[in-house]
Amino acid sequence: MASSPTLRRRRLARQLLRLREEAGLTAKQAAAEAKRKAPDKSWFEAKITRIETRKILKVRDADLQVLLDVYGVTDLEQREAYRRLAREAANSGWWYGYRDILGAGTYIDLESEASRIRTYQVQHLPGLLQTESYARAMIRAGGVTSEEEIDRRVEVRIMRQHLLSRSDAPRLWAIIDETAFRKLPREVAADQIRHLVAVQKPSLRVQVLPDEVGPHAGMDGSFVVLDFESDPSAVYAEQVGGGGLLVEDPEQITIYETVLDHVQASALSVADSRTWLEDRLSQLD
Repeated sequence: MASSPTLRRRRLARQLLRLREEAGLTAKQAAAEAKRKAPDKSWFEAKITRIETRKILKVRDADLQVLLDVYGVTDLEQREAYRRLAREAANSGWWYGYRDILGAGTYIDLESEASRIRTYQVQHLPGLLQTESYARAMIRAGGVTSEEEIDRRVEVRIMRQHLLSRSDAPRLWAIIDETAFRKLPREVAADQIRHLVAVQKPSLRVQVLPDEVGPHAGMDGSFVVLDFESDPSAVYAEQVGGGGLLVEDPEQITIYETVLDHVQASALSVADSRTWLEDRLSQLD
């Protein structure tokens, strides 16, 4: 599985917080101890907090060594494991060359190491299931006018899809509102729906939420739940104007999962969704 720097940063921050709490220290106390031990005297409570909340993306080896001393980690193998984790967390993801159009790239980085991806989409089809022509049409409709930028955004979207063909590909479960299909550009609709039918398999399920369902739990908007083998889940909720909100609070994630359960129960079954898609396709051919 690809190494996700973002996931490593989450893991490192979480483990350093755990070590501090196990040592019985507040952030202020930990900073005072670190300042006493560190030759550069740069330690303050805010620095501890910024490390634990990932505001500091790259933890220097010297700083990590000081924290491990403060928290009483003396086992050499454990210390080396933390140092290795910090080095991996400091790396750049494959998307780094596209950071000018992607921003931080946090979502793509997490997506690349998820073991399961569950998504509900209202206005658009999931990026992982988009054809190149559909992606291009949607990006252009979103107001991007530079052909070079459109090409690069499409390139990123297609590169993201490579994870579905890996030997350790995540399970993908997509629930798509009928609204998204009504917004399909006619010139790309047939190929896109044909693609949705073709890619389905036990580990990749597509369900359609038809209009006749009426009001339902997912009306607040699209979101993705990312699950990991050894790390806490995360939710990415789309926001108006582009971008999105990364949710990591367990209670908030439970709310999204409950909404997803309700939406799934309201949607057509996988088999009926396939029939729905095939019927839609027959109307286009």
